[in-house]
Amino acid sequence: MFDTLADRFQGILRNLSGQARITPENIRESMREVRRALLEADVPVHVAKEFVAKVEERAVGEDVLKNLKPGQQVVGIVREELEALLGNTTVNLAGSQFLPTVILLAGLQGSGKTTFAGKLALWLKGKAKRTLLVSADIYRPAAIDQLERVASQAQAGFWRAPDGTAPLDIATGALEDARKRGFDFLILDTAGRLQIDEALMEELGGLKRAVRAHQVLLVVDGMIGQESVRVGQAFSDQVGVDGLVLTKMDGDARGGAALSLRQVTGKPILFLGTGEKLDGLEVFNAGRLAGRILGMGDVIGLVEKAQAAVTEEEAMRLGERMKKGDFTIEDFLEQLRGVRKMGPIEDLLKMLPGVPKDAIEKLGPQKDVFKKHEAIMLSMTLKERRNPKLLDGSRRKRIAAGSGTQVQDVNRLIKDFEQARVMMKALKQGPRGLAGLAGRGGPKGRRR
Repeated sequence: MFDTLADRFQGILRNLSGQARITPENIRESMREVRRALLEADVPVHVAKEFVAKVEERAVGEDVLKNLKPGQQVVGIVREELEALLGNTTVNLAGSQFLPTVILLAGLQGSGKTTFAGKLALWLKGKAKRTLLVSADIYRPAAIDQLERVASQAQAGFWRAPDGTAPLDIATGALEDARKRGFDFLILDTAGRLQIDEALMEELGGLKRAVRAHQVLLVVDGMIGQESVRVGQAFSDQVGVDGLVLTKMDGDARGGAALSLRQVTGKPILFLGTGEKLDGLEVFNAGRLAGRILGMGDVIGLVEKAQAAVTEEEAMRLGERMKKGDFTIEDFLEQLRGVRKMGPIEDLLKMLPGVPKDAIEKLGPQKDVFKKHEAIMLSMTLKERRNPKLLDGSRRKRIAAGSGTQVQDVNRLIKDFEQARVMMKALKQGPRGLAGLAGRGGPKGRRR
């Protein structure tokens, strides 16, 4: 959702870095452009003005202007101030020595609380924590049924009160059940409204007191722009909020909520939610997000995605096969699936520093190649995947027909597989093998 803002920031800072000489005047001109970009991204006026003033104050100092590379130093200042604006807070869900730890989710209707409850339960499961989900939303039709489905998908516990039970009694009953069954966390999903009202706030306050919630997380729709700031302030003032969650961050909104919520409410952003799938949850990290906005990439985030997509057992198995020099189409298929689990290829490229935008845009029709490759490999027999030498002309025709593709698509897959195999052999040989590969111009190159 930060694409437009990132484009503006990167263009402004690229122009500044390219200046032969940095002066207070061209810094101020660049900062005016930065301010305009922030306002277009739905950042409140006072937040944008304060941000620009801080950057300008630091950037026009003598140490910067006399620096050999002042443009780069200004970019560094912008990044530091952007991180400060976002607020870098380590996620530490308040624990309790008396189980369970109670997390209450608050927010307006449609903000994504129920989906986030499942995402958080799955995230906690990855940390070996047992979670019980319960819904105190007796107003929205099928809200409780929806959370039960989400709990099942997240492999979390679920508790349902008899029909007609009041929200406060649902909460206290769930807490008693969580204690008896030894759950580490109780996540209480609450009712929302289309807009803030007194009845909603009173009910949330009562629920918070009834279960003695250790942490109240405000779930905010990242696509509602400056309205999110008003929502954040209201919940923070009237209920008390410990942390913020921004959902729908894969949408096409302008990103102002993430850049201003923490500044306005004084509460840390803990998680970013993307998509409807339960694995679409990202621990908020201001440094990484600032890096993405400024085109500096997020290599650590990319590594974490890779670790989540490939199990340790799969990595060890592939490593053993590489040692033996036995890389097959079966292994290629496993690798391809691992990459697809990490998300859209264009999003992964954005996390690499220095990849130009036009290179990502040129990906265009290539984005569907992975799907086509997988279909072709699944159309092969296990014997063919393990012994690619069997793939003669007649077999390739059969595979193409079985996968709904053309023979040239099968040929392309085999060519890509061969290039991957050459790379794997080079990796097996270590630095000497990689140096030799580079000398030949990579997998596609020829020795001169």
